[in-house]
Amino acid sequence: MVAQKARKPNRLPEYDYAQPGAYFITICTLNRQCVLSQISVGATCGRPDPVILLRAGEIVERELNRIGEIYENVAVDSYVIMPNHIHMILYIREDGGRPQVAPTISRVVKQMKGTVTKKLGRAIWQKGFYDHVIRDAQDYLVKRKYIEENPAKWALDEYHMDR
Repeated sequence: MVAQKARKPNRLPEYDYAQPGAYFITICTLNRQCVLSQISVGATCGRPDPVILLRAGEIVERELNRIGEIYENVAVDSYVIMPNHIHMILYIREDGGRPQVAPTISRVVKQMKGTVTKKLGRAIWQKGFYDHVIRDAQDYLVKRKYIEENPAKWALDEYHMDR
């Protein structure tokens, strides 16, 4: 029997991931399969839309846009759907004093991934996801710029299949 490699925890200990704030999230496809989109050759940041969504990517986009409907105090601030991963800034707002308990980012991501899987009729996601708690305005601007420029840098991307 082969021992399973222990997964390294990727969450901050003792951090409340339901508290208001902004979070940079990366979710990868299973085995980094390029099932979400294609990046047009020679894409630059100045091109209107270098990302061409495939069927799975279209479903992902619809579900990202529904997050705010499902969770009234959660919004997707910006996102990019790359061929084998997505990046987004997920924002949890103050609840306005309502007794509703805010969802954690894990719950939001799990729900989105599950709905996409159900609509496609097959699993396309790897387990887990990467998150980064955005600490201040400068950190936010860096992450937002990264999302905006990611398609133009696809050939150099750490998630590119040829790397």
